[in-house]
Amino acid sequence: MPLPHVKIPLFPLHTVLFPGGPLPLRIFEPRYLEMISDCLKSDCGFGVVLISSGREVGEVATTEPVGTVASITDWHMRHDGLLGITATGKQRFRIVSVDIQPNQLALADVELLGDEASLDLPDEYLTLVDVLRRLLDHAGHHYAGITTRFGDAGWVGFRLAELLPFSMSRRQQLLLLDDPIARLAIVYQFIKGLQIR
Repeated sequence: MPLPHVKIPLFPLHTVLFPGGPLPLRIFEPRYLEMISDCLKSDCGFGVVLISSGREVGEVATTEPVGTVASITDWHMRHDGLLGITATGKQRFRIVSVDIQPNQLALADVELLGDEASLDLPDEYLTLVDVLRRLLDHAGHHYAGITTRFGDAGWVGFRLAELLPFSMSRRQQLLLLDDPIARLAIVYQFIKGLQIR
């Protein structure tokens, strides 16, 4: 069965957004102000993709082929006069084609990737919950209202992937994995390595 396709604007960033994760952004470029305005009016999302080469501002950057749809959950005018938004990661997608608009906004045809199977957290990874709780205690106000699912292998893996000090390329690899248990195994080994040092 073919994967569903949608057209979404892309927001290339030097970050990786995981499903269920919060993403605070400060919007100042005209193309992205227009994009956010359109997303708020039509109640649609935009695609967050990791930049592989280029910058977040100016010319359109080259990105990784897989990203995450972001849904705007809050917006406000900041003290510096810029627009602030908070988005939440939804479904992962793979870019099929990109059309650059006159305002340099990238509009992409993407195929939406299926959600991971919901799996219980295996007993051998229960210690990761303690690590995650400590990280969430210091993660800032964007995580304050998040619905916790400490018994869900996928949710725990995604939160640890975004909160631990992984490189962006490693986070991208963790996003690409379809198996939440395989992701937990990588996270577990990473934490063990941190403790050794």
